[in-house]
Amino acid sequence: MAKILVVDDDEGIREFLDIMLTREGYDVTTAPDATKALNRCKKEKFDLILTDLKMPKVDGIEFLKAVKEITQEAMVILITAYASPETAVSAMKEGAYDYIEKGFNIEDIKTIIASALDKKGVKREDALFIKEVEDAVSFANMIGKSKGMLKVYSLIKKVAETPTNILILGESGTGKELVARAIHENSPRKNMPFAVINCGGVPESLLESELFGYVKGAFTGAYGDKSGLFEIARGGTIFLDEIGDLPPLLQVKLLRVVQEKTFRRVGGTEEKKIDVRIISATNKNLEEKVKDASFREDLYFRLNVIPINIPPLRERKEDIPVLTKYFIEKCSKEFGKEVRTISSYALELLMNYPFPGNVRELENIIERSVALETSNIILPENLHVAGNLMEVSRFPDADIPVWSIPPEGINVNDEVAKYEKHLIEEALRIAKGSKTKAAEILQVSFDSLRYRIEKLGAG
Repeated sequence: MAKILVVDDDEGIREFLDIMLTREGYDVTTAPDATKALNRCKKEKFDLILTDLKMPKVDGIEFLKAVKEITQEAMVILITAYASPETAVSAMKEGAYDYIEKGFNIEDIKTIIASALDKKGVKREDALFIKEVEDAVSFANMIGKSKGMLKVYSLIKKVAETPTNILILGESGTGKELVARAIHENSPRKNMPFAVINCGGVPESLLESELFGYVKGAFTGAYGDKSGLFEIARGGTIFLDEIGDLPPLLQVKLLRVVQEKTFRRVGGTEEKKIDVRIISATNKNLEEKVKDASFREDLYFRLNVIPINIPPLRERKEDIPVLTKYFIEKCSKEFGKEVRTISSYALELLMNYPFPGNVRELENIIERSVALETSNIILPENLHVAGNLMEVSRFPDADIPVWSIPPEGINVNDEVAKYEKHLIEEALRIAKGSKTKAAEILQVSFDSLRYRIEKLGAG
């Protein structure tokens, strides 16, 4: 958490900046004059100092000079009601990062502060952190050292300390829940509950009571009071997976919880206060759902304070070898097998496969391979995708997979039908049997998918 010192003889300005910057997640200290501020600077280190230019006895420029004698590390931004080119030149010469005029726009000052911290402090911290994890292959139970995953690790580290709502974006199987757990376990709430619910996996009639609980007699079968996940997770974190599937009525109720920090049990009248951090996740395009009015815009912005994008496995192929090694060791231990590695050709097949099911699909492939393997090395003949032997290769500059052709030739219609059937079965597996979701994955209409399933005997 960046430490900021605010120096201004105007109590109203000090209080305003203190509240605004604290809400942004910064650790804020204030001082009414330069003398008191310099005493604080001698006792503790600050990442950034916001100081008024015109103050009694010691003005902002003199204070800036004195601060630079104590520390060269702190970024200094001057606040002035008398901005001029001469002021700017004088301030920059003495080492100020920037200056802003009183009556400033809140978003402007947030941007300037973020830029200053990014330039001097945060980037240095990120570089040290990335250097630490580059030598490893895992972070907080996640495996991978690609640039995309290093960015995710760095962002987790930054946001974990704050109470801000997080929206995790990524395809199915990329590890969104792992990211949510990593944020929780690296936060001040790590010793409190971590509650999980899949908003698309619970019937709408039950979802409200799962989230908020219910009182005795609220409905048939409610024989006693029951706590919902928002109560169970008190002081901790609630992870709302597949938030894009939340029904409209519950979107309204969740918005109230986010805004007011209160809720009612189903059938209850008592307002219950909550202290829960909300982390949401989705594999849907919520911006598109907002446009077509199937997801509330105000709720979207409340949940999407800080987005974290997890790249799909096909965009971080350098992680496939380390993930494969990890899953081989894990599955070998679970199954009591002696499988230790994978053949180079089998690994090449994995490297050329697009992994529509992402890391989860890779784990399933390795689990099956270890279970079937009779030697201490995974061979190509034990690599299967959706029950089919993995023999697909790829042209290096094309996105169209081709099957190897035997000397006697092939029936192209049969092979195309087989591949189409494989894609449909894979989409149904990813969608957990939902034909509607499978149609979305394959980018065809529901009727078209149903016709293809009947024609090919898929599913």
